[in-house]
Amino acid sequence: MLGTIVNSLTIIIGAAIGMLFKKGIKEGYKNTIMDGIGLSVLVIGISNALEFENLVVVIVSIVIGSIIGELIDINKRLNNLGDRLQSKFKNEEGNFSKGFVTASLVYCVGAMAIVGAIQSGLTGNHQTLYAKAVLDGITAIIFASTLGIGVMFSSLAVFLYQGTITIFASSLSSILTEIAINEISSVGGILIIAIGINLLGLKEIKIANMLPAIIIPPVYYFLLSL
Repeated sequence: MLGTIVNSLTIIIGAAIGMLFKKGIKEGYKNTIMDGIGLSVLVIGISNALEFENLVVVIVSIVIGSIIGELIDINKRLNNLGDRLQSKFKNEEGNFSKGFVTASLVYCVGAMAIVGAIQSGLTGNHQTLYAKAVLDGITAIIFASTLGIGVMFSSLAVFLYQGTITIFASSLSSILTEIAINEISSVGGILIIAIGINLLGLKEIKIANMLPAIIIPPVYYFLLSL
């Protein structure tokens, strides 16, 4: 768990630094920076989305995941939680949920998070997660400077996500095969593209309701192997 703990702490520290910068950034600069972040997130999403092995699996995962998400209405629940948490920070501006979901997806979706957590659990090698921690910490500074304190709380999502994989690494290693990881990265990449679209104000997509799509690929390949 050491690698995941370090990763979570760097996000908290990075977000805290970003929040300090946020107070000194003028509104015009914030808007331009937000556009820059939106474009950068699009690039991250596109690079991940192209990792797929089977495009049909990715499309079906998005469809099934979206249906599940709509039934549960994750977006509404997350926004309600975000509103309650944001109300505790009276001087905090911005959308808590947007910062939380944006950062959580960028940090959790991708090969480094999954492979690093498996390595950490199976061999005690934390080097991949240490490298990821540095990248996430720097990104947290940038995200928090415009998206606010929700970015800091994404450290909890990282801790739970990577920590779970680390603890159950011996069991999950047979399910999270290379092809399954690629499909998860691809599905996550599409969700990250949606985040970029939201940040740029092109369309408001209920990304949280698509989150269940991430678990469909490993379930599919596990059932296929039976």
